[in-house]
Amino acid sequence: MLKILYLVPNLSDPAVARRVAMFRLGGAQVEIAGFRRSDAPPAELPLERLVELDITHDGRMLQRLVAALGAASRARGWGRSLSRPDIIVARNLEMLGIANRLLDLWPQAPSLVYECLDIHRLMLRSDGLGKGMRAIEQRLLRRASLLLTSSPAFLSNYFDTVGAPPAFLVENKVLAEADDERGRNPALDGSMAPIRVGWFGALRCQKSLNALEKVSRALGGRLDVTLRGRPALTEFDDFHGEVAASPNLKFAGSYRYPDDLPGLYSAVHFSWAIDFFEEGQNSRWLLPNRLYEGCLHGAIPIALAGTETATFIEGLGIGLTIPDIEPQTLSDLFSSISPERLRALANAVAAMDPAAFRCDAKACAELVERLARTKSTGETMEQAA
Repeated sequence: MLKILYLVPNLSDPAVARRVAMFRLGGAQVEIAGFRRSDAPPAELPLERLVELDITHDGRMLQRLVAALGAASRARGWGRSLSRPDIIVARNLEMLGIANRLLDLWPQAPSLVYECLDIHRLMLRSDGLGKGMRAIEQRLLRRASLLLTSSPAFLSNYFDTVGAPPAFLVENKVLAEADDERGRNPALDGSMAPIRVGWFGALRCQKSLNALEKVSRALGGRLDVTLRGRPALTEFDDFHGEVAASPNLKFAGSYRYPDDLPGLYSAVHFSWAIDFFEEGQNSRWLLPNRLYEGCLHGAIPIALAGTETATFIEGLGIGLTIPDIEPQTLSDLFSSISPERLRALANAVAAMDPAAFRCDAKACAELVERLARTKSTGETMEQAA
């Protein structure tokens, strides 16, 4: 059985729990080490071993950097509590640094895999800081055998230009089996008014909140917007205050993944798949979780033209792509959708092969098999060069 040590920056991130489940479903044994956010309870993950390295804080990058450096300096100590893994998977750059410190802890170094699902704005700066960050990443990647990423645009716009080990694409599909419950767009059952939009998941975009507030107010009772998930409060002026002051915006708290997804998306007609966090860069390139979740459960995706998300839904022939999120654009969009048009859009999503949005046991096995090949070849980026 393949043994994986998974190094993560946020133990309470639902995406971490999903990846652990994928590794285990694919046949691997998993141990994990990482940081806990200050506002999160201790992680409850079904693991052979879990090491909590430190407590970090949302929105305080310097504090998180200091915590990562501290964990790296102590790595030879806490690392001895772990069994020797075949593979170390490092999620994000700070964990890649810690992984490099661990590699020589054992007589035979494990293979190293870098998992990068977001390109931080610091990595894309053209000044000395940006160049320095990319140099650090390149140095830490020298011993890596594989890159895991979630969008082709991350490769074409970043990793192919800076140099990286061979890549394996792991899209943010919903972890579910074919017989699991699926949601259904309410338009297919005759529920047409008011039009309901859902913005679910990691909420971190002030521009989206402003746009949805303005259009829902302008259209009055003809448009309702529901927000669910985890708002990054440091990215908003006053998230809870703004939502409370808007008559047609509602924040209904967090939700359980994947249990709540069918009911969550069945309650809305459209899924808001637009995000201006890291505007023009990461937000333009990513393929978000909500895209796959919404489509699997019948919601019609709304994407911004020129983004990878728009390319994705246009390739499938589903959803709506808009040029901007100006109040008039959104008002015209929702005002012009007839019941017939709404039903046709919902039918197009419902007719899609669920495999385009779902990750099952077979896909998990393929991921673990690809990781196992890094163990058997042992070639690193440094050796390949």
